[in-house]
Amino acid sequence: MKRPDVLRYKKDFNRLYSRGKSSGSRYVVVFFANNKLDFNRKAFLASKKVGNSVARNRARRLMKEAFRQMEAEMPVGYDLLFIARSTISEAKCEDVLKSIRHVFNKAGLVSGQR
Repeated sequence: MKRPDVLRYKKDFNRLYSRGKSSGSRYVVVFFANNKLDFNRKAFLASKKVGNSVARNRARRLMKEAFRQMEAEMPVGYDLLFIARSTISEAKCEDVLKSIRHVFNKAGLVSGQR
């Protein structure tokens, strides 16, 4: 059974790129848009610019873990697309968490506490 909280369809990605807003930091770029649902839908991308498959999978794992740690602070009802920058290859999980938190603070999705 497919999980409802994962972005998978091209129309959803196109809507995020065209009508969504974006914010970036050192390790991550986040596209976000309101989805009018009772939950957040998310996707984690790492292009070949990040590195080989091992590096891309590590980048996705880092972003997923960082988001998981701050998911309780997030408001619901958003589509979120996390795109790894090539600098993420030398980052630690704490660095990625700070980067994602900075992006959300800059975008006004969470308060600046912690």
